Amino acid sequence: MFKIVIAGASSLLGRELKDVLSDSPMAGANFALLDENDAQGQLDQVGDEVTFIQAVSADAFDRADFTFFCGSESLTLRFWRQALRAGSTVLDLSGALDQEAGVLVRALWLGPEAIGADLFTPAIVPAHPAAITLALLLARLGRAAPVRFAAATVLLPASEFGRAAMDELHQQTVSLLSFQTMPRAVYDAQAAYNLLGGFGEEAAIRLAAVATRIERQYQALTAGRGAALAVQVLHAPVFHGHTFSIAVELERPVEIVALEEAVTGEHVELVLGDSDSPSNLAATGQNDILVRMHPQLPVRGAGAALRFWLWVANDNLRVHALNAVQCALELRRLRPQGTVQ
Repeated sequence: MFKIVIAGASSLLGRELKDVLSDSPMAGANFALLDENDAQGQLDQVGDEVTFIQAVSADAFDRADFTFFCGSESLTLRFWRQALRAGSTVLDLSGALDQEAGVLVRALWLGPEAIGADLFTPAIVPAHPAAITLALLLARLGRAAPVRFAAATVLLPASEFGRAAMDELHQQTVSLLSFQTMPRAVYDAQAAYNLLGGFGEEAAIRLAAVATRIERQYQALTAGRGAALAVQVLHAPVFHGHTFSIAVELERPVEIVALEEAVTGEHVELVLGDSDSPSNLAATGQNDILVRMHPQLPVRGAGAALRFWLWVANDNLRVHALNAVQCALELRRLRPQGTVQ
């Protein structure tokens, strides 16, 4: 019987992780739910196990086989080494550790060989869902023809930045409709009904930091050998789901049918009709990435494309949680069952 600790259990990502774990082979584990002050004492459930959210303490990680950090970066940085000392394998969904020495950024959707960890790996960072999406799609397109260049505009939802950002977006929407003063503690800008390329000077969050993280993790996932990629990040006035506008240029023209076949596969659903275009709403609750291809044909009437657009959507929290659990399942074989090493 495994013991699994979820630190940041009341966060949006923590709740999604609990749902995914409940449907996974790890559903029968013993769970300890931890969080910071505001959530302590709340009754929660993973699978059939009902438990209370407890305080994060020095001994909270005792005999834990796996610890998932789903809360703030500061929570991860304060306690991840304590989890390691207790013998736990650390999976950091906050992304705080992706530049720590020896810590690996991983996405099992790129193939089972992608884990590349051993018993001496201090921690795994399940990759940002945008980095996973970009690495997976460009790798598959590369099977049809080498990708010369790609540029992606990533539209981030409020859920990217946690419950406080979602609450402020909702409150701003209500305030605008009732002609009241808008709250600005999180964004320091009007996020409601507005597309933003940056937030105010006093904002609690930074778009540039997310863009840098996506680019850095894309490079880690592709081992620096992926297609050249430029990333721009915008904040969309939606609550949930990533959407992407991706421009791709190949080394040579490829038949549209071949491109569609290259992209289609596990974890990707190709949408052929404009009436069912991918959207953040359509992706909500879906395990797959939704993709619509818009080729720019080099010759009128030709069936081959050198340049094309991809319009893509995913459930950002779902993809992140699914990848984290898959990483844990792959790591499980490295430790004898029921034994803390």
